[in-house]
Amino acid sequence: ASPSATPPPDRMRRTPCPLAVADFLKLKALSMGPPKELKIRLIKVESGDRETFIASEVEERRIPLGEVSIRHTASEVIRACKGAKVKGKFRESYLLRAFSVKPVLITDPPIPREKLNPPTPSIYLESKRDAFSPVLLQFCTDPKNPVTVIRGLAGSLRLNLGLFSTKSLVEANAEHAVEVRTQVQQPADENWDATGSGQTWPCESSRSHTTIAKYAQYQASSFQESLQEEKDSEDEDKEEQEEKQAPSSDPSTTIIKFGTNIDLSDPKRWKPQLQELLKLPAFMRVEFNGNMLSHVGHTILGMNTVQLYMKVPGSRTPGHQENNNFCSVNINIGPGDCEWFAVHEHYWEHVNNFCEKHGVDYLTGSWWPVLEDLYRTNIPVYRFIQRPGDLVWINAGSIHWVQAVGWCNNIAWNVGPLNSYQYQLALERFEWNEVKKVKSIVPMIHVSWNVARTIKITDQETYKMVKHCLLQSIKHIQILRDQLVAAGKKISYQSRVKDEPAYYCNECDVSPSQQPVDVCL
Repeated sequence: ASPSATPPPDRMRRTPCPLAVADFLKLKALSMGPPKELKIRLIKVESGDRETFIASEVEERRIPLGEVSIRHTASEVIRACKGAKVKGKFRESYLLRAFSVKPVLITDPPIPREKLNPPTPSIYLESKRDAFSPVLLQFCTDPKNPVTVIRGLAGSLRLNLGLFSTKSLVEANAEHAVEVRTQVQQPADENWDATGSGQTWPCESSRSHTTIAKYAQYQASSFQESLQEEKDSEDEDKEEQEEKQAPSSDPSTTIIKFGTNIDLSDPKRWKPQLQELLKLPAFMRVEFNGNMLSHVGHTILGMNTVQLYMKVPGSRTPGHQENNNFCSVNINIGPGDCEWFAVHEHYWEHVNNFCEKHGVDYLTGSWWPVLEDLYRTNIPVYRFIQRPGDLVWINAGSIHWVQAVGWCNNIAWNVGPLNSYQYQLALERFEWNEVKKVKSIVPMIHVSWNVARTIKITDQETYKMVKHCLLQSIKHIQILRDQLVAAGKKISYQSRVKDEPAYYCNECDVSPSQQPVDVCL
């Protein structure tokens, strides 16, 4: 046969695929465990004019697991893990108390009542240059500032917020999905129970779905009805009485619909809108190298993508901390205002206790704080109005809740500036979520490895925290691996592809970097 002739079919079947063989050998090697080595050092010995070498076995010192620190190498950490005898699940924290950077807020003696409504830090930019000043980043991320309002940022940067108006949204994608929350309209500083007999923390709403076009019709008709009511009002006293709508006598006077969690992540569908946001300072952008959420490796809707909110007066975003305590950016598109309430992260456990007392889950439930409860517990509450064009920066871990004063749209997303305060709070919530059996939306250990691979961390406090987290990650994985091998379990290698999401255990919702196999011990 000529060299160019096609080989017979049976020969083609017998030809092994090099890639398949390589994958098989890799899987086989992993299942067998790492190869054992005897380290030998060659020592030169001189005797007169002669040189010779003798072989000396190297004795590796094994460090006790409890003494391992960030000063040690990965090899030393693994050796220490192999020598340890751990019964059950290894539960050491990824955080080290000695590295904590959380500010100490003095609460003794008690804060006077008149100071429990502190003034909200509000920055007025005089020029575009001010928006890109490093001082702005330092101020916004200062652990002592739970919230910062940047007044008129849109005007300073000449942002075309009209791209996010209801009219523009309908023209762009009229059939785009909208999640709707049906709520009872109430004054912003009140939250009445179903009977109207007293104020409470649970803030219930029912969920449904519609489209941008249909919600736009509701938003417009709601505005027209309000204008008509004002026109038909016979006198100012009657008008004021109707607007107050005291919920103590009739708590279900008005039912409203709030259009929430509208996904603007598609770069083709929302190209003009997303390009406009590139005018923002780098640390506020959806994507930025210094933003930990840009190193997740996959999309987390509403966190590393933009979400839109369409509102009528009274629309409520209940109390919460952002997922994994990340910072958030919120811009009011207008034309109406929003009223905000915010509490420093330092007080989150007190707020959690109130939620437990009122039978609502702090992490997953819907709640609206009773202000008097907070004041009696000596908790300061920041309260302010966000006008069209204002940007609200929620710092790491800050508790906040929001109500629309008028008809408006808002856009929001999360950012994770790579600083020690943000990193510490994100890891703390990651571990607390595990305790409460709540899935962490951000796989923090996975993110930590990605950040370590791609960013040179210059801040020493952040560097030590990240390195300690990676150290603990190696310990968790090596000890778990040894336990699985000892139990006769087979470990299979699973490669990753670009944009592949992090996987979670079906049983315990722990992220894969913490529980790297599909076995819960």
